[in-house]
Amino acid sequence: MPRKSFVLTAPRALAEGLDIPAFRARLLDWFAASARDLPWRRSLDPYHVWLSEIMLQQTQMERGVAYFTRFIARFPDIAALDAASEDEVLKLWEGLGYYSRARNLRRAARVVMERHGGVFPRGLAEIRALPGVGPYTAGAIASVAFNAAVPAVDANVVRVLARVLDIDAPVSAPAVKRRIAAAAADLLDREHARAFNQALMELGALVCRPRKPECPACPIAGLCLGLARGTTQWRPVLKPGPEIIRINMACGVLAWDGRIYIQKRRNNDVWPGLWEFPGGVMESGEQPEETLVREYMEETGLAVAPGPAIGMLRSSYTRYRITLRGFFCAAAPGVDPVAEHRLNEADEARFVEPRELTRFAFPSGHARLVTKLLTDLRLSAFLAGERIG
Repeated sequence: MPRKSFVLTAPRALAEGLDIPAFRARLLDWFAASARDLPWRRSLDPYHVWLSEIMLQQTQMERGVAYFTRFIARFPDIAALDAASEDEVLKLWEGLGYYSRARNLRRAARVVMERHGGVFPRGLAEIRALPGVGPYTAGAIASVAFNAAVPAVDANVVRVLARVLDIDAPVSAPAVKRRIAAAAADLLDREHARAFNQALMELGALVCRPRKPECPACPIAGLCLGLARGTTQWRPVLKPGPEIIRINMACGVLAWDGRIYIQKRRNNDVWPGLWEFPGGVMESGEQPEETLVREYMEETGLAVAPGPAIGMLRSSYTRYRITLRGFFCAAAPGVDPVAEHRLNEADEARFVEPRELTRFAFPSGHARLVTKLLTDLRLSAFLAGERIG
């Protein structure tokens, strides 16, 4: 007879062999001995916890810690963040991707200053109402910063519970999401919510990993139905990922009177508010240099002549794999870029000295192109208008 589907209520969970008090005790003991020393855990300042949760979305822990440390040094409190310009915030965020997170941080800081007198709100509903804060993030902030008895279900927790409870249906299905949320609420140690939620997330990050989980080192191995039934390698059940889309792009670095042309993307465009070198997607049958000439004319109204390549950069954004080819380029004879450039596809444009480029936030491919440009031995000759090979 086939096994019945697992229903996540406390009595059924116990009937399936899950000892909830033992689960809580073992997990908390393990966390007390194994918790990582993370900067936001030292103070439990709500501002620090909130910032860490936003930063760690789609970000590896090591990178998140480095960005967090720099961010706090520049914006030590919510008032400082509220007073910052968007360009300042985006520059510090450069390289983390998903820039809407940084914009929402500024919006949320303004809400905290105007509606809560500069004090981060304690209530779950008030936290959830902040821009950029979803159900998981609200639960994590409320429990970690204030020890509120609410669950926090991130991808790590989903993976742990899918294995512990041996859930054999796709975890992205709405019904399964509800089941896992109910399980997290049932398992939660309400008196020690701060430690419990962090422990469950930490377990998924360090032990119950997506690939090659370290089951022998797991404090709740003896309570895991997936381990007992030999199904951990197939849990959680995931839907096939989206098809990878590969995009080839070209852009050009234009110099005039020793300065370099950059433009700021529109707020309703891809990478809104970030700076870039004009360029775009290569059309079928085009060479990169042809794309560069066409895109410059479409975006800026300037006729340019492509020069030598600066470099080829590859970046990944969710399901997109982007190859960006960057070139030196020059204005066509008789063209005055300062007088004739147009904002056809941008909100703002500037001619800046090369050393100023590091002040602006660029998408990752363009940011790495800036690094290549500033270390290119041909740069001085290019700025002087000399022919380079």
